[in-house]
Amino acid sequence: MTVKLHPYVLFLPPTENREKILSAIFGSKAGVDLLRFALKQGVSKNLYQKDLVKKLNYSNKTIIENLKALTKLGVLNESMEKNEKEGRITWIKTYQLTDLGKWFALLLAEEKELSEKEKAEILESLFRTYVKQVKRLAEEIGINKKTLEETFKQEMKSNP
Repeated sequence: MTVKLHPYVLFLPPTENREKILSAIFGSKAGVDLLRFALKQGVSKNLYQKDLVKKLNYSNKTIIENLKALTKLGVLNESMEKNEKEGRITWIKTYQLTDLGKWFALLLAEEKELSEKEKAEILESLFRTYVKQVKRLAEEIGINKKTLEETFKQEMKSNP
């Protein structure tokens, strides 16, 4: 029996944060649901605590704890947004996925949920990130970049 596999790639942070991040996201359903919510809204959109409490079935305390943990670990960025209502100015905390957070959110995405444009953008971003990491690693271990460039050219010319 052949199982269709999806080519997920996940760039993980350095060792000291890796387990903490994986635990914060996958250690509870709330972390996963928060990322799924961000994915459904659009990975570049702001997240608001009140929307998360309203749409997800978790207490305000659970939402706040997850937002703080994911922000501390670099999965989310926190900022303040000025809101003027009835002549009164208030400041609201907003959260947005970091690049790392987007990769984790996309790990949870169903391929059918993504448009062709989104898939193309993800592939381009993935490729760019991968090339940067390969280049860095090649420099660290002394592999000539020309060798990698030739390998790339050969693979792009070859038939599947």
